[in-house]
Amino acid sequence: MSEKYTIGLDFGTLSGRALLVRISDGAELAARTMEYPHGVMDRYLCASGEELPPDFALQDPHDYLEVLDYILPGVIADAKVDKENIIGIGVDFTTCTMLPIKADGTPLCFEEKYRKEPHAYAKLWKHHAAQPYADRINEVAKERGEEWLAAYGGKISSEWYFPKVFEVLDKAPEVYADADHFVEAGDFINMYLCGCLKKSYTYAASKAMYDMEKGYPSREFFAALDPRFADVVKDKTSAPMVYTCGKVGNVRKEIAERYGLSEKTVVATAQPDAHVATSALNMHTAGDMCAIMGTSACYMLIDDKRRNVKGICGVLRDSLTPGFWGYESGLCCLGDAFAWAAENIAPASYREEADSLGISVLRLLINKCAEKAPGETGLVALDWLNGNRNVLIDSDLSAMILGMDLRTRPEDIMRALIEATAFATRVITDTIEASGVKIRRIIAAGGIARKDPFTMQLYADVLKKDILIAESRQIPALASAVYAAASAGEDLLLCMERMCHLSDTVYHPNTAASEVYDALYKEYLTLYDYFGRGQNDVMKRLRRIKENSKK
Repeated sequence: MSEKYTIGLDFGTLSGRALLVRISDGAELAARTMEYPHGVMDRYLCASGEELPPDFALQDPHDYLEVLDYILPGVIADAKVDKENIIGIGVDFTTCTMLPIKADGTPLCFEEKYRKEPHAYAKLWKHHAAQPYADRINEVAKERGEEWLAAYGGKISSEWYFPKVFEVLDKAPEVYADADHFVEAGDFINMYLCGCLKKSYTYAASKAMYDMEKGYPSREFFAALDPRFADVVKDKTSAPMVYTCGKVGNVRKEIAERYGLSEKTVVATAQPDAHVATSALNMHTAGDMCAIMGTSACYMLIDDKRRNVKGICGVLRDSLTPGFWGYESGLCCLGDAFAWAAENIAPASYREEADSLGISVLRLLINKCAEKAPGETGLVALDWLNGNRNVLIDSDLSAMILGMDLRTRPEDIMRALIEATAFATRVITDTIEASGVKIRRIIAAGGIARKDPFTMQLYADVLKKDILIAESRQIPALASAVYAAASAGEDLLLCMERMCHLSDTVYHPNTAASEVYDALYKEYLTLYDYFGRGQNDVMKRLRRIKENSKK
C-alpha cells in the first residue's frame, strides 16, 4: 500500500508556511516559509502611503496568495511525492483576521475603487481600533441579559469578528454595502482552494458568538446595536458551517493544475492557528493545556465539563479536540514585547557586543537576564504593551515598569517584562483552576518554547507546574496536516498518536525560585488590580491625551 501524505498550511501574523507530512509516522518531509511582502500595516496603508488611525492593524490579502504561490508548490516539489498520494490539505490562520469579499471571493481591496480604503483590507487579529464597537456589544448584551455572553468570560474584545464588521458599517458604510460576505482569512483561503465558501465552526464559535445549537445572536440583538446592523447575519455572514475535521471540498481543477495537486485532494475546514495546535500536541485527556508561544501567547485547555470562567476568551464544545469542551485564553503580546525591548532599550555598546558574539541583541539581553537571580532586578512590570486579552479583556490598557533607578540595566527591564508575561499567564491559570477546572499538564510550543530555556524555566517557576516541550518546530502546520488526514477519512486519534511527538525536555519548577516569584506575583497583582480594574484609569486618560494631541 502506498504511503499517504497531507499538507498543513499555517498563516501566522508575519509569515505563511507549508509542511508536507507522512501520515504513518508524522515524518516532516518538506517545509517552506515566506514572509508577507507588506507585513502588518499598523502605521501606513501601503497602497496610498497615508497614515492609519491609532490601533489599526491591517494586511493585504494579495500577500496571502503570493505566499501560497511559493509555499504550496514548493513543498510538493521538495518532497518529491506522487500527487495522488497527497490526500488532504489543512489550513490554519490567525483569528480573528477578517476581510470583506465579493460573492466570487474577490477581496474588496483588490478593486481599484477600494484600493486606498483601509476598511476594505483584512483586519488582523490585533486590530484594536474596533474596541468602541466591542464595548457597545458588551453593554447591550448585558442590558438584554444575553446568555451567550457568559460563555465568553462575560466580555468580548476588539479582536473579535462582529466588532470589526460593526466598525466597517459605521466608518465605511459603502464598503459594508458592497461586501457580499465578511469572512475569516482562513475561510478565504479555503474558498480560493475549493471555489466555494463554507465557514469554519471553530472560527464562528470562538470569535463570532456562534452556538452549535442556537446559532448566532438574534436579529433583535443586532438591531439593538444599530438598526443598520439588524440583518448582518443573513446578509453578510450566512454560509454553510463545517465542523472540526470536516471537509470543505476538493481542490478545484485550476488550483490542482497550478500547484501540482490532484483534484481528489480534500481540503479540511480551516482552524484558528492556536486552536488547531491541540491535535499536534496529542491533547486527548481532560486537563491537558497547551501554550503556543510566539508574537502573542495562546493557551488552550480541554476538559470533559463546561464551566464558565470569567475573563477568558470562551469555553466551547468540540472547538479543540472533538468530544471535549475547549477553553481559550492568552496574552496579546509575548514575543512582540521582547522584540520591542531588544529594539528600543539596548544601547549601542550592547549592539556592538551582540555583533562581536554573532548573536542577536535579543539573545544577548536574555543571556544577561539569565545571570540575574529571581528578584535581583528590583523591578516589577505590567506586560500590557498591546493591552490585555485575559482576564481583563481591555485593549486600552498600557504597560508600566516600577522600581527603576540609576542602576537599572537594559537586561533588568527585559527580565521584568519576561516575568510580567509569566505572571499574566499565572493570572489566567489561577482563574481557570479557581473555577474548578484542573490543569493536568502544560505542553509548550513555538519558537520561544524551543529556543529559550531561560524563559521556559522562569515560566515553570512562576506557574509552579511542569512544562513539556513539543518536538516539531511547525506545530500549527503539523496540526493542520493532522486535521487534513482526519478530514480525508483517517482516524483522528490514531493520527494524533502517530504524527505527534514531544521532546525529551521537561522544565520542572525550582522551589527556591518559586518562593521569590510568589512574592513578586503579589506585587504584580496589586498593580494589576489597581491599574486594570478601574481604581486608577491613568492609562486610559493618557491614551486620550495622546489621541487628542494629534487632532
